[in-house]
Amino acid sequence: MEQAQELTHCTTMFYHPVPAHFAEELAATMPNPNGDIEWVVHFTNSGSEAVDLAMTMARSYTGNLDLLALRSAYHGPTAAAQSITGISGWRHPGMPGNVAFVPDPHQYRGIFGENAGAVPYLDEIDRTIHSATTGQVAGIFIESVQGYGGIVEMPKGYMTGAAERVRAKGGLLIADEVQAGFGRTGDHMWGFEADGVIPDIVVMAKGIGNGFPLGAVVARKEIAAPMAEKFMFHTYGANPTSCAAGRAVLQVIKEDKVRENARDVGAALLKHLHELKDKYPVIGDVRGRGMMLAIEMVKDRKTKKPDPQTTAAVFEATRESGIILSKSGAYQSCLRMVPPMCLSMDDVEHVAEGLHRAFALATN
Repeated sequence: MEQAQELTHCTTMFYHPVPAHFAEELAATMPNPNGDIEWVVHFTNSGSEAVDLAMTMARSYTGNLDLLALRSAYHGPTAAAQSITGISGWRHPGMPGNVAFVPDPHQYRGIFGENAGAVPYLDEIDRTIHSATTGQVAGIFIESVQGYGGIVEMPKGYMTGAAERVRAKGGLLIADEVQAGFGRTGDHMWGFEADGVIPDIVVMAKGIGNGFPLGAVVARKEIAAPMAEKFMFHTYGANPTSCAAGRAVLQVIKEDKVRENARDVGAALLKHLHELKDKYPVIGDVRGRGMMLAIEMVKDRKTKKPDPQTTAAVFEATRESGIILSKSGAYQSCLRMVPPMCLSMDDVEHVAEGLHRAFALATN
């Protein structure tokens, strides 16, 4: 509020202390175990623009054009971000090329069956580089927990292994933390930390400003350095009011133990989702971590055929109980739960009761 009253807007052509301080505080949240990584920050207007910038940054630094992405990834609606989005419903004509897709390491619906782990999917990265690129790549984009893809968590070792394979071919690991970042997974500030990997570039938005329009690209300094040779500018990217909100978000996450709350409340919610699965055969899988949870609907648990019709019916029924979910996944057969991180244990029973009512209404 104080910043809005003092100065609501200032472009990056002029120095302002609020974005500068926020950049320092944001960089300090990045992993740096040996103290030898210098992180730099560039603010954007949105997550999609941050993805676009990360794509440009990776290609500028490596000199390679080819990028890898996951088949059920979602990275944004801009033309460039669409090109690394693997779900057809989000893709429109006219996207740029030089993108190859690798199979999602989906531990429920993946091509190698349930609980196949990371290894067979890492081998697919090698095969894809060999068959669908020049042999040298700019990088791979990975959401540590896919959001619109249906809350698909990367299995242990996948992001680390992907980084090794891509870096061996001249590329970078770009972690898309637009949905999973800022403590939403509960265990860590950043979702990729669960795998012990350190990305080369991190893309973030959404939770960064608690509703204020803001995104950011955080990168190793040497990777961002080639960008200085060209002009890069986002009119509202380093807006002082949005950056002041971002600073407040970091403070609240720490002081109010928001991450720990996401971990505990999310675990309680997940327990109720398992109870729903035990009761309703239409539920094929429940999954997630922290406050990123999903219920996947199927017509038959053996065939796993997606059931978007029941998903839509439950989606509509939950609204009558005051619960807002979203339909997601490649076939719109998942109910995605990414509630406000201030959700408390006192709210869990209300949510659980509403879900039970919705399923009873929609499946009878």
